[in-house]
Amino acid sequence: MQALQIHAGARAREVLRERGLRALDVRVVPGAAGGPKGLVLGPLDRFLFGRWLAGVPQTVHLPGASIGAWRLATACLADPAAELARMADDYIGQTYEHGPGRPPKPAHVSAVFGAKLDARFAGREAEVLGHPRFRLHVFTSRGRHRLLRRQGRWRTPLGYLGAFVANGASRRALGNWLERVVFSDPREPLPLPLHDVRTQQVALRPDNLRLSILASCSIPFWLDAVHDIPGAPPGAYWDGGITDYHLHLDYGALPADDGCANLVLYPHFQKTVIPGWLDKALKHRHRASAHLDNVVLLSPAPAWIATLPGAKLPDRSDFKAFGDDLAGRMAAWRRAVQESERLADEFARLVDRGDPVAAQPLA
Repeated sequence: MQALQIHAGARAREVLRERGLRALDVRVVPGAAGGPKGLVLGPLDRFLFGRWLAGVPQTVHLPGASIGAWRLATACLADPAAELARMADDYIGQTYEHGPGRPPKPAHVSAVFGAKLDARFAGREAEVLGHPRFRLHVFTSRGRHRLLRRQGRWRTPLGYLGAFVANGASRRALGNWLERVVFSDPREPLPLPLHDVRTQQVALRPDNLRLSILASCSIPFWLDAVHDIPGAPPGAYWDGGITDYHLHLDYGALPADDGCANLVLYPHFQKTVIPGWLDKALKHRHRASAHLDNVVLLSPAPAWIATLPGAKLPDRSDFKAFGDDLAGRMAAWRRAVQESERLADEFARLVDRGDPVAAQPLA
């Protein structure tokens, strides 16, 4: 049984058939939102950033939302393999004070998570922003409608109801309620058009690195919004996954680079790329598009997922399912991460051989 499955766009499949998958051909590595599901990508991340992409000469752009932004920022630290392992431990070991049968208060979750980001990134901003090859781009969602410009007990639920209705009409209409704000490495902006949703790009700086990651991970109603991030337009910032759940961007528009096939290598926890979190129920928006023509997507095979605890990937429902059995939840998540070493091992064998790759079409 294979643990790893590979899907690719039409042009990417041609490249893989002709010369296999080479690190020299990778220009972009996206990081999706998805909470605990991203834990199973940890061993694969450690191989990719700690070894396979460690010595490439080209610039590699790392756009990420929510846990994807946290993963990719961690990958920019000096010892990515060790730091990504610590990140997994941090995520698995998270605990929050709460009353019996009640979820923790958002302000408390934000404070605990913010302190964890401080512990890992404070004083190390130069490592992230000065990486010789990687360029980090942190995706956030900024409230634009008057109901979402500041967080409020009643205005925020009403604002997200409006955003949900608008998004059902069109992705562009979502921009009347929320806009995508990308905090980009100032040395080189993200070389992709971002016209599907109202967008602003601002410079990623030492004084906004941790706050932008916190904002990108701030799930509405579970964490507080992050307000007035330095160097960015004023307002309330929430999870980047709201506008860009799986970062279904126009990767096919990457500018040509001599000698590079301009591939997008996408480690993902599923084979479909959903544009925004509010699109989860809109199945017609889950289909692959021409924007993914040069994407190589790596994801766990369903048969392998069935061998994990609960026959599924870790997810946020585990917090409720395990309740106060913290040891049980942590054990299940650790086992899932241990089992996902197979994803990294299979990918390593694939690229080390250098053989042509027969990928399945993106769905």
